[in-house]
Amino acid sequence: MIDAGLEASLGIIKASLRALPGGATAISSQVYAGSVAPTLSDALAGVPGVVVQDFFGGNDQPRIQIRGSGLQQNPVERGILVLRDGVPINRADGSYIAGFINPATANIMEVYRGHLANRLGATVLGGAINLMLPPAVTSPATEVTVGVGSFGQRNASARTGFDGDRFDAAFHVDVSRRDGFRDYNDSQRIEVGGVVEAEISDIVTSRLFFSYTDLGFDVAGPINKAALEADPSQVSSGPRVTPGGIVNPGPNVNRDQPRRDASQALIGSRTTFDLGDHQVDIGLGYTYTDDTFRFPISSGIRETVGGDVTGLLRYAYSPDAKALLPLFEATAQYTVGSADRHYYLNQSGDRGALFGKNDLDASTLSLHAGFNIPLADAWTISPAISYARATRDSNDTYSGATRPTIAYNPALPSVRLPNGAVPATPTDYDRSYSAWSPSLGVTYELGPDNLLFAAVSRSFEPPTHDDLLATVNGTPNSSPGRPNPANPALPAAAFSTPDLDAQTATTAEIGWRASHGPVSWDVTTYYSWVENELLSLRDATGASLGAINADETTHFGVELGLTAGLADRLVGRLAYTYQDFRFNDDPVRGNNRLAGAPRHIINATLSYQLTEDWLLSASLKWVPDRTPVDNMNTLWTDPYEVVDLRTEYRINENVSVYGEITNLFDETYASSTLIVDQARADQTAFLPGDGRGFYLGVKSRF
Repeated sequence: MIDAGLEASLGIIKASLRALPGGATAISSQVYAGSVAPTLSDALAGVPGVVVQDFFGGNDQPRIQIRGSGLQQNPVERGILVLRDGVPINRADGSYIAGFINPATANIMEVYRGHLANRLGATVLGGAINLMLPPAVTSPATEVTVGVGSFGQRNASARTGFDGDRFDAAFHVDVSRRDGFRDYNDSQRIEVGGVVEAEISDIVTSRLFFSYTDLGFDVAGPINKAALEADPSQVSSGPRVTPGGIVNPGPNVNRDQPRRDASQALIGSRTTFDLGDHQVDIGLGYTYTDDTFRFPISSGIRETVGGDVTGLLRYAYSPDAKALLPLFEATAQYTVGSADRHYYLNQSGDRGALFGKNDLDASTLSLHAGFNIPLADAWTISPAISYARATRDSNDTYSGATRPTIAYNPALPSVRLPNGAVPATPTDYDRSYSAWSPSLGVTYELGPDNLLFAAVSRSFEPPTHDDLLATVNGTPNSSPGRPNPANPALPAAAFSTPDLDAQTATTAEIGWRASHGPVSWDVTTYYSWVENELLSLRDATGASLGAINADETTHFGVELGLTAGLADRLVGRLAYTYQDFRFNDDPVRGNNRLAGAPRHIINATLSYQLTEDWLLSASLKWVPDRTPVDNMNTLWTDPYEVVDLRTEYRINENVSVYGEITNLFDETYASSTLIVDQARADQTAFLPGDGRGFYLGVKSRF
């Protein structure tokens, strides 16, 4: 049931990626088209090396990490460059909102792991995800999809296209709403957008794309392990004072009502000049983001509004028309942006008094140049060099001499204590970071569709504003700057502005891509020596401690993708990821594992084409080993396995129906955790995965 045009485009892209000396994957939207409302978990489940851990289900803020980059942010807003048609949706400081990544609107998703992302302008250890919008010329039809299911799932989408002589256009609207599995778990996302293509001349083509996304979701928050096992749908009611002390440290979700509402308008263009052996791409992009995050009382309400402009220039020289890679390529990308940020007290879910105000400016320049030089019939050497320079500036515009604080009685958490105030210490900073990052890759072609590769590279990742400016000294019952709820006058800083270094790493990797008969595989293993790894720490209550640089850490991993034709109409796919991320002789944490990184992740799928029109599939997500919740390795999540079933039936050329059962055996498990530095046994840190769900959808094309 794969569109012929899409299959041809995917084949060309995959052939180019297979020739690269590193981890790279391209996936078609057909892989997850059978889902009622495809999420990032659905879209990226078959990509080895990419770990997606759902927080609250639906279109929320899953933790996405590649090779551990940005692993310990809560929520994750750093570590991956996310692009639409090669233009970043990340803000100028490198941060992004995961809920804006909508796989339902992409035709093909390219995933670059490690140093290969530098060719797209990345400055991170992890890599890049590029969502490629459908070419307008392949979308002349109108397609409407509707779906419903468990936990109040409702979604609808429509796409249409116009095919002209030298002018094509396609437009889409995508609406998804969900009540959620848990007690406080509503989410919704609306996206409208389109693409317009023009063939200006025989050598010049231009592509304009735009979108507007409105995202909102309740932050159901973590619960402790006992609550997870008793009733995973519940939310935390905060700490309780007992004769033996305080138990169940964590947020009071019922009182604080944490939630995120964010919108982003994006417009971008790509103009390509095809001059025979030479190709030039000029790109421009602008995003305007309005983000309100109502954290629990310990952090307050953070409102960020601002715009970012990106300009990029790419050049490729390809004198050999048969070569899959250009002989030389270069990229220059510059992103600059500013934002107004306001901090308010969270007063039982309402916006309280202003306690912080900043003008945030950022810029990131990334330059990349690389060769792919054939040395012999089978050997290719790929040396490259990247340069990045980043600035991060904060102007504290808060005018008060003190910052207000509020608190609730820990014994009676609905009862307010007297208001307080602490001195307003400045949160200004002016930071700059720069580095050269060389890489060297080598490929050896053993035969057709049989390639060995090796690479060594450097990476450079500057901190974001969320690393450099954090609320601190709050508790589950008091606002930032008030570590003791009962003492409103205790002097304490409400913000931390650590003088952080950029995270750098040296990575060595080797891999093998090949196919033999009905079996194909792609395996990469890497080892990274990381210096100054950026860690965002939280205490036992989940309150922010700010960011630090770990001195030295190591990241070792294996990424394996395997596809096999097991019978005439039976296809099996496997994505296996192994991760062993550790501190290296840390004075506090020794050689412990970094919290939040599962050691083994197995995603397996069996697809059976019963008839030309009827497809059945079963998928398994298996985490067979426990995962540390804290960096001290005192609390762990349990292993789990989740089985999903999907089916799609094409009634005729215009109508298809599909259904799915998720979590078939109703497994109770933690799909992710809050990451803390030192946990307690009753730590409120576990984020439950959805229970069993049933979904049905209809797709009509005309």
